[in-house]
Amino acid sequence: MCSSPSADLTAQAKIRNAAIAHFARDGFQKTNLRAIAATAGVSAALVIRHFGSKDNLRSVCDEHVLRILVRRARTAADLVGVRDLSQEYLSDAEEYRLHVQYMVRAIEEDSSAATTFVNTLVEETEQLFRDGIAGGSMRQSSDVRALAVLTVLVSLAMLTIAPPLTRALGFERMGPDVLRRIGLPMLEIYTHGLYADDTMLKAAQAAWEAQRGDDL
Repeated sequence: MCSSPSADLTAQAKIRNAAIAHFARDGFQKTNLRAIAATAGVSAALVIRHFGSKDNLRSVCDEHVLRILVRRARTAADLVGVRDLSQEYLSDAEEYRLHVQYMVRAIEEDSSAATTFVNTLVEETEQLFRDGIAGGSMRQSSDVRALAVLTVLVSLAMLTIAPPLTRALGFERMGPDVLRRIGLPMLEIYTHGLYADDTMLKAAQAAWEAQRGDDL
């Protein structure tokens, strides 16, 4: 007897979520459909029935994770969004971290999805910065695009912080307690800066200008 559309959708979601977990942890090449099916509690034949192939399943996972990450990037555009995003993370830190790990794995493997992930997040972040600068809530930057890339890099690093670094903060693994510990210092850097004056900035600018002159 054929299952209902709603049952099919539930099965698809289970398979997709199992695949995301396996791809994030083991990588695309090392993951096989039987392992995904076992985690999802379905047969390998059902995986093929719904997705056709591992490549097609990977594409569905890519689109799902990217959609979630872009929504989160847009949510963080204002104070209410930051609060909601923090609550979302604290309510299910493992799923939140899994999606970030999935993207990081795609970037490490330099998969076709990696460029899409990175470009989309950087473009979203850059637009948020440009809107903030235009609206007066953010300071002007010498290179808004580079600032967006740096911000995405820091965000990914923070959410996938290595165990030795979490232990340096007094915790065994990344989780809500670590986020609480580093969240305010991170915002302090973004809000107030780190150096008391612009001595370092001027020195760097002078050095780069001198190097550019030598290269001409």
